[in-house]
Amino acid sequence: MCDQDHFEEDRQEYEARGLVTRKQFGAMLGAGVAMLLPQVANAVTVSESDVSITTPDGAADCYFAHPASGTAPGVLVWPDIFGLRPAFRQMGKRLAESGYSVLVVNPFYRVKKAPTAEAGGATPIQELMPLARALNETTQMTDAKAFIAWLDAQPSVARNRKMGTQGYCMGGPIAFRTAAAVPDRVGAVASFHGGGLVTDQPNSPHLQAAKTKAQFLIAIAANDDTRSPNEKTVLKETFAKVNLSAEIEVYTGAAHGWCPPDSQVYNEPQAEKAWSRLLALYGKALA
Repeated sequence: MCDQDHFEEDRQEYEARGLVTRKQFGAMLGAGVAMLLPQVANAVTVSESDVSITTPDGAADCYFAHPASGTAPGVLVWPDIFGLRPAFRQMGKRLAESGYSVLVVNPFYRVKKAPTAEAGGATPIQELMPLARALNETTQMTDAKAFIAWLDAQPSVARNRKMGTQGYCMGGPIAFRTAAAVPDRVGAVASFHGGGLVTDQPNSPHLQAAKTKAQFLIAIAANDDTRSPNEKTVLKETFAKVNLSAEIEVYTGAAHGWCPPDSQVYNEPQAEKAWSRLLALYGKALA
């Protein structure tokens, strides 16, 4: 959570509702269990399941949630460095309740099935860096193609509507590359506290994304902007040059990692703002 005050507020609420004891609440945080996200207004009934998807490098364990009836636009979700875990399952289900067929992937399936971060968002990042460094442009592009193709084969996915993809932390640049890998299917891309969106290499994610026809939402953490103040300018100029719609904003007071509810810097007001902008993007680009 953001700080000890928020921890105590949530603990008291959970105890008052008879959901957990103080000891159980601490264990939930330690295991990376997500706190309750705000409910979706007019939420649709959802079907959810664990799925295994064949890629060129093996079988990827993923989570799939979609409206229980009818078809809906597909969305591919790339988690942060802490990987597929209860927090992202909750986030995926919430998006499905909003009317989307959502696939949340384990980006580290080549090495380990989820959960890959034993303590969720409280896991020391140093323990996870070897997993992240094992991924590269090639693995990201081949995975993106395999996951989008799998979504397209699902009865619950609307084939006549574009798909969306969203990424958090290291997932931000992967979402950009997903649009580049399958430009005819991806119509919307969202990055939340994405790391490495802009590099000085010719295959920089932002340059690859600029060759697509997607619409973009780029939510930047305030402390990331402090470290790389020119990145937002590069992004704005790059997308403007090719006439791509891109909402690029620095979220004041939000630290890197503010969106997942099990993050130690979770900022609910700013996370909800990012959520509302995501729904606006998908409502426009995937209609």
